[in-house]
Amino acid sequence: MAPAVEFSGSVMVATCLARNAEQDLISDPTTIYKFELLRALQRAKDKEETDELWMKIREEARRDVEQEPVLGSFYMAAILSHGSLESALATHLGNKLSTPFLPVSSLAEVFCAKILEDGAIRTAVREDLKAVKERDPACVSYVHCLLNFKGFLAIQAHRVAHRLWNQGRVPLALIIQNRVSEVFAVDIHPAARIGKRVLLDHATGVVIGETAVIGDDVSILHSVTLGGTGNANGDRHPKIADGVLIGAGSYVLGNVKVGSGAKIGAGSVVLKEIPARTTAVGNPARLIGGKDNPIKLTKIPSMTMDLTSYISQWSEYVI
Repeated sequence: MAPAVEFSGSVMVATCLARNAEQDLISDPTTIYKFELLRALQRAKDKEETDELWMKIREEARRDVEQEPVLGSFYMAAILSHGSLESALATHLGNKLSTPFLPVSSLAEVFCAKILEDGAIRTAVREDLKAVKERDPACVSYVHCLLNFKGFLAIQAHRVAHRLWNQGRVPLALIIQNRVSEVFAVDIHPAARIGKRVLLDHATGVVIGETAVIGDDVSILHSVTLGGTGNANGDRHPKIADGVLIGAGSYVLGNVKVGSGAKIGAGSVVLKEIPARTTAVGNPARLIGGKDNPIKLTKIPSMTMDLTSYISQWSEYVI
């Protein structure tokens, strides 16, 4: 069983990690990650607060084990043996993404250190969890999302890879990207920027390019590509504003902007800018209501998750 990387009791953990540090560093180069974790834990030790979401997750885990005792060992290792959401998430990602030559413990230490040293990541993790629970009717609990929703896990792994990328640790960031692609079938370049409260629903087949930017409160379904046109360099990927909903199987290609609160229908191919609060559908995508007077949405589509209401407004739709 992978070791739990604890947030609470950080002084004791830090002391254990520091013991014989010089000898360990000489014999085992991966010890550098232990030093990273040590520093992160020391910075975080005075910032512990009551974490209501984490308490709720532990409560849900205990209830699940009472209902299904066969899950006892798994839930103990994944949730109940940990003192914080950060520790549980880091260890779970380490278990999911490890290989025989990329050990669970080393990956978990990197994930935990990066999450703990960046308050924005810690906030985004919690807000992403809440967003999935609120928007996806298939999500029965927070613990269900934390353990089983690969879209959520892929985004959190990306947040760590993105921080590593920005710190110049490119090889490790790219390895995490590759492992996420292999394990979760979600390919997000570590340089891509992703906001908070983002939902990757089902997530299989999602591709997000290097210079893509995704705002807050965005919902993206499976098999969506935010890619380049293939003939451009530099800043070449889409910019998705806040509150956007992108339907399954859609392609947004090139350095185009999708305005805040816009909706892209399933199977669409977007090659030009989509104005805020409008709906685009088709291949190539066209605006509902026409280019000159598009119908404006009155609700935030990423929150309503309404993927089909535009059909009644599309005069060319025939079945």
